[in-house]
Amino acid sequence: MTVLLTPSQVAQRAGVAVSALHFYEREGLITSTRTAGNQRRYARDVLRRVAFIRTSQRVGISLGEIREALSTLPVDKAPTKADWSRLSRRWRTSLDERIDRLQRLRDDLDGCIGCGCLSLTKCKLHNPDDVLAAEGAGPRLLDPA
Repeated sequence: MTVLLTPSQVAQRAGVAVSALHFYEREGLITSTRTAGNQRRYARDVLRRVAFIRTSQRVGISLGEIREALSTLPVDKAPTKADWSRLSRRWRTSLDERIDRLQRLRDDLDGCIGCGCLSLTKCKLHNPDDVLAAEGAGPRLLDPA
């Protein structure tokens, strides 16, 4: 006999709000069944799917990418460690690129004085080589008036 869990049981066990479960279901990331009284019930494998979704989101994977990855698994199967490894390999390159961009951003922030003008000659973040100077003085990107 398959044990089905209520939304509140899944939410408590997974550490998410019930509304998050409903959202994940609307997005096609998890599925539920309905009782005769039209109440949602989830199979236990949904717990691992929710953990997979939350972990993926935590490392910056979009819901679209998560949906695409989960679509390669049977609907009624919990992702295994091997599945996670296979699916996460798909994201390794984009994650490495994101890490590299963030490290460069972190390293360049010490040159920013945080005034928001974004048209300083030395601004490496938004205005390399002061190209915005031709458009006039002030915060050209923040206040394009």
